[in-house]
Amino acid sequence: MIIVSIAILVAIFVAAVWLPVNMGLIGFAAALALGVFGAGLPVKEVLTGFPADLFLTLLGITYLFGIASRNGAIDWLVARAAGLLGSHTAFLPLLVFMVAAVLTALGAVGPAAVAIVAPIAMRFSRSHGFSPLMMGLLVVHGAQAGSFSPISIYGGITAKVLSGSGIAPDAQYLFLASAAFNAAIAVLVWAFYARREAATGAGHEGRVEVPVLGREGACTLVGLVALAAGALLFKVDIGFMALMVILALAIVAPRTQDGALKQVDWSTILLISGIVIYVTLLDKIGTLDAISAMIGQVGSATLAVLLLCYLAGVVSAFASSTALLGVIIPLSLPILAGGHLAVMPVVSAICIANTIVDTSPFSTNGALIVGNVAEDERPAMLRKLLVYAAIVVGIGPLVAWAAFVGLPNL
Repeated sequence: MIIVSIAILVAIFVAAVWLPVNMGLIGFAAALALGVFGAGLPVKEVLTGFPADLFLTLLGITYLFGIASRNGAIDWLVARAAGLLGSHTAFLPLLVFMVAAVLTALGAVGPAAVAIVAPIAMRFSRSHGFSPLMMGLLVVHGAQAGSFSPISIYGGITAKVLSGSGIAPDAQYLFLASAAFNAAIAVLVWAFYARREAATGAGHEGRVEVPVLGREGACTLVGLVALAAGALLFKVDIGFMALMVILALAIVAPRTQDGALKQVDWSTILLISGIVIYVTLLDKIGTLDAISAMIGQVGSATLAVLLLCYLAGVVSAFASSTALLGVIIPLSLPILAGGHLAVMPVVSAICIANTIVDTSPFSTNGALIVGNVAEDERPAMLRKLLVYAAIVVGIGPLVAWAAFVGLPNL
């Protein structure tokens, strides 16, 4: 049963790469088939793994940010911030990094934040002479920088897995670790291109025009502030708070609802729900314990973490980081149970290795960057992203492991 369940899990990721089918849908079908016909469990017990809290969060957040992107609130916010730079438009790449980071830190799903910011970044690229590749990379790394905040989707998944295993998560540590790591990469990328442009004498002159903010957009900005205050200060569930903000907007600014429901990221909701249900089933039938025991047989705990980092990075480059996050963290639990390594540095290294490869054109974020450049530039962008992704997959997990696990435990 255990070997079969592992083979099915591998097949799920392979099928998602080669077939135009949502990985979550395959996960649902696999969980029901394995649980009911393989383990003899009732359907009701198999479905107890459904992540109702994550479902609520994804629904509310993607709905609210769909409203914000449609009524111009995000465009106005970015342009307003860019206007504060004045003539110092060379810093626009760092601005789009910060905007993407803030959006995911407030709870937006990474691909949703990239989908919102990437078109703006590419407009800046064309109007101010920046490299499209550089702008795209800073958008993606910005989205990853904020993606493990205490109220984010990734942060919620990680906390749920750790808490379910009796380990108290340190949400602030994980958030700051991911933010610092991605910020360092972003600064290196920006500095590389800035130095090359300085050598060629390229400039980035011109001011950013600030669009007029309508009543609906203004109300939405107030709603986003209320969302952050409710979730961070008053500890209201982020998904519930988002739905309350949406309801308030429907009352005071009904036009904000036009077409917003279509922006709900149903594919990500299905993906996370299906994979979490399947992984919960693996825990019920003992598969995770068996895999954990195998990993525990590696002679060195720090080496075992490095292997998990590379497993996360390589698989995530071709499959969903969100889905893999719910699979890879449980595999680290036996290493953590040994007590030889600090919990949050290990978790941080694995989470960062899992997400920094999202610049791959095979991932949703990378695909969004390719899709937002001019059509004649897409083949070149695809090749450049492939080269960058290969470099990140090759050394990214090693650097994350060294920074948080290897060097501190020498």
